[in-house]
Amino acid sequence: MSELNLKHIKKIYPNGYEAVQDFNLDIKDGEFVIFVGPSGCGKSTTLRMVAGLEEITSGDLVIDGKRVNDLDPKDRDIAMVFQSYALYPHMTVRENMEFPLKIAKLPKDEINARVAEAAKTLGLESLLDRKPKALSGGQRQRVAMGRAIVRHPKVLLMDEPLSNLDAKLRGQMRVEISRLHEKLGSTIIYVTHDQTEAMTLGDRIVVMSNGEVQQIDTPNNLYKYPVNKFVAGFIGSPQMNFMDATITEKEDKVYLTLGNDHILLPAAKAARLKQKGYTDGQVVTLGIRPENLSDQPEDLEKAKDALASGKVEVYEMLGSTCNLYVNCNGVQITAAVDPSTTARVGDTIQLAFNTEYIQIFDKETENNILVDVDPTTGQLVFNA
Repeated sequence: MSELNLKHIKKIYPNGYEAVQDFNLDIKDGEFVIFVGPSGCGKSTTLRMVAGLEEITSGDLVIDGKRVNDLDPKDRDIAMVFQSYALYPHMTVRENMEFPLKIAKLPKDEINARVAEAAKTLGLESLLDRKPKALSGGQRQRVAMGRAIVRHPKVLLMDEPLSNLDAKLRGQMRVEISRLHEKLGSTIIYVTHDQTEAMTLGDRIVVMSNGEVQQIDTPNNLYKYPVNKFVAGFIGSPQMNFMDATITEKEDKVYLTLGNDHILLPAAKAARLKQKGYTDGQVVTLGIRPENLSDQPEDLEKAKDALASGKVEVYEMLGSTCNLYVNCNGVQITAAVDPSTTARVGDTIQLAFNTEYIQIFDKETENNILVDVDPTTGQLVFNA
């Protein structure tokens, strides 16, 4: 286990392309940190710089107080699990797991003990004499993880390790990785484009886009208090709904107007808009998650000042919930409603907005008006 400090890390390729821009992050001993973002956002490049597989253009990578920029990968005491498993096909599971320890010239007794311990931890004891071709995808991934953890590395890096697995296996392997972290207490950096993996596995999540860090926070804070529209739309499934809305002030109350519909804002959110200088008639972007919309009669009754109407275009029954895709004032929004809904395609319905969970974004900057971030610590300092 180890602490890592990434200080103003940049990666600029010879053609001038800046893949990673001013990356700053302190990772605590034993922390599970996720790098998440769309393809090309720089998350894997950052991971490879930590591993020593990519040269750091500028900035400092510090492990346990020691700057390691110029150390070879083998000298950084880091193990990496790749997307492609990268197992030796001619070797058995045991031989694959022993290989890095033999290269390190450890005593045979210690090699045997470490392999046995890892095999027990990962449930590979009955597979040690098989070759990779005789294993399932999930079993191969566990072998790849076993080969990494037998080294007892300071830091374990995982680069999209589950992307080649089907949905059921991915779910099972998420549980295995979570258990492994609890048991080993390892410092782990995990790269994924799958926000479900990020939300279920990470102590903290680093959301990236176009080489820039958008937000670093706990899964809960990312979900509830996204700092900008990108984070709000990337985290959560189905993704957050966004609608242009006009600020309307009437009789000391503040509404967000959507066509002919008016959503009354809670006092704290209205005060926040005024504090930030937003006034009557300005257009902002309203954000609300599908689960914070309802068509249930009791919710419609309670939210008389926060209703919008629209036509149902698509109906998806998912068992525990039902997704309604509704054309609301020319914008398609998703409502994750109770499966008892009577709404069907073609119906015009009303949706109740749970205004406690509304987010409001600046139309130009796309920053969340309701959230402030301390520029020094990156911590949320206000939300409404």
